[in-house]
Amino acid sequence: MGDGRRGSSGRALALIVVAVLGLAGFLGFRGELPGWPLLAGPGSVVAQREPEAPPPLDPVAVAAAVDPALVHISTAAQLFGQGAAGSGIVLTADGQVLTSHHVVKGAESVTVTSVGTGQVYSAIVLGYDSSADIALLELPDAAGLTIAQLGRSADLHLEDEVLAIGNAGGTGGPPTAVAGKITDLDSTIVALNAADLSRKALSGMLEIAAAVSSGQSGGALADRRGAIVGVITAASGDRDRAVERQPNGYAVPIDTAMRVVRQIRSGTPTETVHIGPTATLGVLISDAKPSGARIDVAIYGSPAAAAGLDDGEVITSIDGKAVTTARALRAAINVRKPGDTVRLGVIGPGGVERTVTLVLGKGAPN
Repeated sequence: MGDGRRGSSGRALALIVVAVLGLAGFLGFRGELPGWPLLAGPGSVVAQREPEAPPPLDPVAVAAAVDPALVHISTAAQLFGQGAAGSGIVLTADGQVLTSHHVVKGAESVTVTSVGTGQVYSAIVLGYDSSADIALLELPDAAGLTIAQLGRSADLHLEDEVLAIGNAGGTGGPPTAVAGKITDLDSTIVALNAADLSRKALSGMLEIAAAVSSGQSGGALADRRGAIVGVITAASGDRDRAVERQPNGYAVPIDTAMRVVRQIRSGTPTETVHIGPTATLGVLISDAKPSGARIDVAIYGSPAAAAGLDDGEVITSIDGKAVTTARALRAAINVRKPGDTVRLGVIGPGGVERTVTLVLGKGAPN
């Protein structure tokens, strides 16, 4: 995550800021039933036992438990020479790392530094789900990494204390931790990625009353036991400017994140979950009227340009299946791999229909 500012190196922190659409549960009520007294005889007095309050979260102890299982992430991209910095959570000793999709979006290369050992690795993107803002990385040369303890986000309640830990500022070094309470269990937000200014709606998010900051994307949201209950995704804005309201952070619940991880590990792509290297046509597209995906730009040197596709043409089908929107075309490409051959139904500006066959190229995570 980041605040949209760039240093002299041209590196942009992985940033998401949000406009909050969802409301917190009314007065914190989540449907819990009040305690019922035990049945007793006439004249009996039943004492109501108040539940014991859990011990307060100890930020130092929780950070000490979580830090060794975190990594710092740095990416590089050819587009505009721009990269990003973020965080990740170690899932396996041999180098599977959980992070936010927007941290690695558009990355030509991904470098990971273990907080526990300081060792640096080149990472491979195994898969991702942009709709959930989750990605899974692999460090091919890793071994013996400290594994994060995972909790259950389903067990969380409003007002639970948590700690957001990650690579604040994207500067590396010891991770920064900020404590806060959970203020919503099911927020819907509109996320703005400062790296490419793209916007995406994200639902089912945990909201935390904490000043989450740039670089913590992909980092850990931990409970008082040091168990990971969420993956940090977004901040409500620049905390230095948040003078009128309490700054908030947002995290993907760990149960949601791990469902994506299991899908990636299964090797079976879905409309939202992409697995392996990213295939590309090499076009910028938008919705066509009345239907189809309009080619706004066929990028020079791309498979589309090499096959003769041109700006202004409309893609109406892929391998015989109708394409009604730009989103539908992206979803169809998402389940394919570089090197796959596809047949595109195309309509030119003059209404002439034709079929174009081409081989998909390799692109960056999109």
